Amino acid sequence: MDVHKRVLSEKSRFFAEKLSQRKEKGVSHTVEISECDDVEVYVETVVLMYSDDLKKRLIGENVNKVLALLQVSAAIMFDAGISSCLEYLEAVPWSEDEEEKVLSLLSQLELHGSMTEVLQRVLSEPSTSVRTDDIFLKLLSGVLQAKDDKVRREMKTLISRLLREDSFDCNSRLDVSKDTLYHLCHRCLCSLVLCLSEAMCMDSSRQDRGVLMAEIAREADNLQWLVDILIDKWMANDFVKLWADQKELAELHSKIPTMYRHEISRITAQLCIAIGRGNILVPKDSRFSLLSTWLDALYEDFRWMRRASRSVDKKLTEEGLSQTILTLSLRQQQVILFNWFHRFLNKGDDYPNIQRAFEVWWRRAFIRQYADVPDSSQMQVTICNYPT
Repeated sequence: MDVHKRVLSEKSRFFAEKLSQRKEKGVSHTVEISECDDVEVYVETVVLMYSDDLKKRLIGENVNKVLALLQVSAAIMFDAGISSCLEYLEAVPWSEDEEEKVLSLLSQLELHGSMTEVLQRVLSEPSTSVRTDDIFLKLLSGVLQAKDDKVRREMKTLISRLLREDSFDCNSRLDVSKDTLYHLCHRCLCSLVLCLSEAMCMDSSRQDRGVLMAEIAREADNLQWLVDILIDKWMANDFVKLWADQKELAELHSKIPTMYRHEISRITAQLCIAIGRGNILVPKDSRFSLLSTWLDALYEDFRWMRRASRSVDKKLTEEGLSQTILTLSLRQQQVILFNWFHRFLNKGDDYPNIQRAFEVWWRRAFIRQYADVPDSSQMQVTICNYPT
């Protein structure tokens, strides 16, 4: 390239140093660049030294091109070029792929204070990480209280997906506390108790009956969403006991019409599916207490659950319930399955079909009949001498 010594020396500290020893005027000097990954970008960077408005020259370029120009500008210590490239990167949006490239290059160049403005869109302030749980509480509370059903469903899906992605990221700064999630669960439970109490006293002729039904369905759906998050984050063990202890809610549930209450039974189905898959590990007494409190309600609501909600998977619910029952003691299995057997004979498909669990219990009780494990502590050892 034929360029002016004065321009190179004024704009680039790299070239100023190379040319500082060459004082002769009117004589051509040669500077050889031995390592150049992209000649075209290098040439463009040198050409930019002749521009009076670098920022304007960069308008319309893509992020990858500007990153290449920034890398060369940094290599030849072209300060105006560095500043203009950083101003461009601070002002334009990035795709996710471009964001990774920007962060990677800036970490390599170590431009220190000059790149602070560019990184502000991705770097958290120290206080933000500490307050992550408070932020999460506000976000979830906002979703739970949203008035628009469609938007609430969309935001639940979005946040669930982001949390699921976050659980696989070992470097994530997000640390949502168990206390926060259970605080929201308790809030939903209190709302359900109030709604069901009101439903018990409601005259069927009242005009606002539909409003109350919608409120119960919304609170039940909110609780299902929170339980899903707990299950995904391996925090749902305590919720099994919490749900099993909801005697007042279960009592109210049994006294109001199925059309009001069936969404609540989906929570029981949700827990049984998770237990059946091994995603919730709780003691046998907690599992039995869960079914003792809520199984009758699940039976009675099952027909409505299937018909009123497309998201209820009949086979999945039946499999989860069967697996949960089969984790109990043989005596507890018998109590539950005898109760189901007589109900199923009279109601048929209106009840969950857990014949598989009944078959397994039958074989355990009458065919295989395992005895107690024999005590091997009295093992005898016989010693004999083999001829040499």
